[in-house]
Amino acid sequence: MSSFRIALIASGAIVATPAFAEEPQAASAAEEIIVTGRAQRLYRVEQTTVGKAAEDPMNIPQAVQVINSELFADQGARDATDIYRNISGVSFFSYAGVTFRGFRQDQSFYDGQRGNPFIGFSVPQLFNVDRVEVLKGPAGLFFGPGSPGGIINYVSKTPKEETALRAVITGGTYDRVGLSAEATGRVDKDGVLTYRLGGFYESMDPYRRNTQNKTRIGDAGLSIRTNEGGKLTLQATLYDSAFQGNRLRGVLVDNAGNFLTTIRWNANEKTDFLNLRSEAYQARYATTIGERVTFDAGMRYFKATETQQYHEPRGLDPSNPDLVRREFRDQIRPVHGLSFMANLTARVDILGMEHKFQAGADWYDEKSLLHSRILRAGVTSLSLSNPVYGRGEGDAARAALLPFTTTDTRTKRKGAYLQDQISLTDALLLVGGVRYDKFDDGVTSSRNGAVLSRSSYADSDVTLRGGAIFKPRHDVSLYASWSQSFEPQSAASQNIDAGGPFAPVTGNQLEGGAKTQLFDGRLQANAAVYRIVRRNILQVDPSLQPVNGVDRLTPIGQVTSKGFELDLTTDVTPNWVLLVNYGYNDTRITGTAPGQAITNAVGDRFANAPKHKVGFWTRYQVPAIGTAFAVGGEHVSRRISLSGQTVKPYTTFDASITKGLGLVELLLRVDNIFDTVYAASGFSAQSGHFPGSPRTFLAELRLRF
Repeated sequence: MSSFRIALIASGAIVATPAFAEEPQAASAAEEIIVTGRAQRLYRVEQTTVGKAAEDPMNIPQAVQVINSELFADQGARDATDIYRNISGVSFFSYAGVTFRGFRQDQSFYDGQRGNPFIGFSVPQLFNVDRVEVLKGPAGLFFGPGSPGGIINYVSKTPKEETALRAVITGGTYDRVGLSAEATGRVDKDGVLTYRLGGFYESMDPYRRNTQNKTRIGDAGLSIRTNEGGKLTLQATLYDSAFQGNRLRGVLVDNAGNFLTTIRWNANEKTDFLNLRSEAYQARYATTIGERVTFDAGMRYFKATETQQYHEPRGLDPSNPDLVRREFRDQIRPVHGLSFMANLTARVDILGMEHKFQAGADWYDEKSLLHSRILRAGVTSLSLSNPVYGRGEGDAARAALLPFTTTDTRTKRKGAYLQDQISLTDALLLVGGVRYDKFDDGVTSSRNGAVLSRSSYADSDVTLRGGAIFKPRHDVSLYASWSQSFEPQSAASQNIDAGGPFAPVTGNQLEGGAKTQLFDGRLQANAAVYRIVRRNILQVDPSLQPVNGVDRLTPIGQVTSKGFELDLTTDVTPNWVLLVNYGYNDTRITGTAPGQAITNAVGDRFANAPKHKVGFWTRYQVPAIGTAFAVGGEHVSRRISLSGQTVKPYTTFDASITKGLGLVELLLRVDNIFDTVYAASGFSAQSGHFPGSPRTFLAELRLRF
């Protein structure tokens, strides 16, 4: 796009010219703004709601990280995959899934509730997200069923009383163009009503052949001050994504992890696509009752449909190692869900000690359908070295002659929790909590109106959490905790012939750590060490004979995850901020049946679980010229794929320049500076590894009023 190249050159010329003077400030005031602005206020959040109530992270006996919108902006982050490098213990797995303390985790929460509008194979976008809260380790007490690695909670942007308008014009390599705008402020002069409106559009032709991505987001919110200290917030968000040449799989590799062809290779035709249309609506009421009681309640409804027609790679042709066999898949995935929650917090003095009681309940009901048909016969193979596209464009018409197989999955969750945080002294806090959950799942498969299979399962479980926090000084917090998690077995595994019903998969974690806010908050360092044991994982039991052709299952799997994490945010100087995170993890299968495998594991190791992961981001600003320079990087150590193939270690670096021009700010960013060819994660021998993006350039012109 020649116009963009001209604009980019012009932007570079602007950066090279002297900066316009900013409003004069006293030297001491300017230094104070910079010092507290970068680490203390810009990148650090004083409170988090990841525990369902507003709390200082120093008072939470588990590792917590919060990534806020200021860091999104500084790093030019667009979607969830752009921020994983900032989170110790988290690395990319596939699509929206991550490896979290060694375990695969695909579930996300929004404002503390279930109801992720990015279903299936779509990645959460950050345009309307204010911050991302990460609670590491089991989160069963507050969030119910889930992976023991941790949870990710996306907190939405909401209306503000301050009038503000922000617009961003974007351009970059691969014909990337975009425009977004958001406005917030008062509806009436007293601020009883406040609003937020936002719109986002971006289009690009990525480096994989045949691909084109278009994303649109519309977001609107209205807040109503209902009483002194009380507010009702209503929000509606629409998402519309159209991805040509998708659903993207990987690029085939050899057993040593070397790509067999260029990372631009794609098994999809130009006529293939993945489209997501979803909408989410929520209402949240929060109020204070006196000085020591808070209450909030929320409702969230979402519905989404992901439609995809794509060519799935099925591995190399045994007779010609240059050809990749393919099949054509036509799938429609409609989903809708409704959730409610309520939380109450009360501070009560008993026997001279302050108790912070938290009580809450939540309810969730989801219906998910998958209409799928697969064309296997007559689908043309594709060359690795010289792919010729167009021969598979008629596969959609042939697949349309096949009947859909429909899988109808119903999920119901309801639970309640109670926690007490006791301040024995100003320096010693004890935490204890219990949660009860009941779940009801069902799966029905059918074709042409005839039921092929049906299974259901209902059960309940209790989750516990306990911890202690010791503060030898106000800016140092030492903690130890024990927490539990559970996950219901899939309803499809509850077949009586398979030996069902089965108790949930359970997990428990021991964790200890330290959190600091030294030198008036200019040095924030956190460290955590943990051990997670996960039990009751189902496997085929070879000692039992099949019943009616169904293999017998037994909960004989056990996995142990051990590791430690370090996170550092510091103002090296008043103008220089540094963020560094490191995670070490060793996840191994410690109990299994001979000759049987646990899902996502090969041998005794888990797929895409690196032992070492390092991320950093450092930003230096030069007030005299109104410019900030930043460099970041990530290192991920060797992993294995789902098929046991090596996923080679990689290290990448990024850099950016941000130029202030009064009400306008210009960001120039380059990702993967050295154009490193690497695999972001491994998948299977048939589908290959997911390649990381090559070197890309991004320019953003930001206008603030």
